Amino acid sequence: MSYKTHLQKDLKLAALLKEDTHALKRRKNIPIRLIASIVSQQLSTKVAKIIFDRFLGLYNGKEPSCEEVLAIDPAVLRSIGLSNSKVAYVQNVAQFFLDHGIMDKQLYKMEPEAVIELLTQIKGVGRWTVEMLLMFSLGHENVFAVDDLGIQQAMIKLYKIKFETKKELQLKMLKKSESWSPFKSYACLHLWKWKDTQAPV
Repeated sequence: MSYKTHLQKDLKLAALLKEDTHALKRRKNIPIRLIASIVSQQLSTKVAKIIFDRFLGLYNGKEPSCEEVLAIDPAVLRSIGLSNSKVAYVQNVAQFFLDHGIMDKQLYKMEPEAVIELLTQIKGVGRWTVEMLLMFSLGHENVFAVDDLGIQQAMIKLYKIKFETKKELQLKMLKKSESWSPFKSYACLHLWKWKDTQAPV
């Protein structure tokens, strides 16, 4: 069964599925993917790309190893536009992967919640950051980013969700997303795309 066939059972979501067909895939060098996510925190996509390109530029455009990340002077990382806290978080990721001997293939085999539990031990890495990693780097098809502002805004608008507290909103979102399993990640991708193409309210 294609994910669209399954998600079309949600009639409101079905209207969002007509144009694009998304694909999720595994990527290599997961610690660098996680570092890229940290770089992008609280930044626009455009600015995040500029800074991450500068980061790669420190290594002649190639993705560095964790050892190479730790070997560079923190002042050099700050010079490309990273805050003091992000410099620390980037180094935390590299150190954690080295200390625990974590390999890409190990993460590919783990269940999403196990990956979240493991990587959120790193200071500077929260659940949302790992959820993005699960979707876009580990290729998991059934991840629902309930804390993502874009997903929240899209679902409020699409389903006309009424709520008084953040917790109430999240509970209603989680209940709505249950029927999307095992393809929640694709629902998120279509919700993001739909939100980005909507005119401001």
